[in-house]
Amino acid sequence: MPVDRPSFRSYAWIMQVQLTPAQSSFVDLGIQEGRFRDPEEAVQRALAQWEKRERARVELLASLDLAEQSLEAGEGETYTSETLHGLVESVRERGTARLTGQ
Repeated sequence: MPVDRPSFRSYAWIMQVQLTPAQSSFVDLGIQEGRFRDPEEAVQRALAQWEKRERARVELLASLDLAEQSLEAGEGETYTSETLHGLVESVRERGTARLTGQ
């Protein structure tokens, strides 16, 4: 193989992960309960959840950056104790409606 060309493997990389005894027991319990077929599925689901949380975290941080920029540009709103009370009530009503399916 030429030296100036990077090595390329056409097969999938295989990663080995060593679980602690407590983690292994937890995975075994999930398999016994029928939640997972095998340890690989348990790890894949855990990684999928981690990825989902990370995406949500990045989106939240981006939203916070936009909000901070908006405030710095003077685009924020001023709230009083009365307007905050109304906001809390509005959120409560929407939450209740969502929970009851209305």
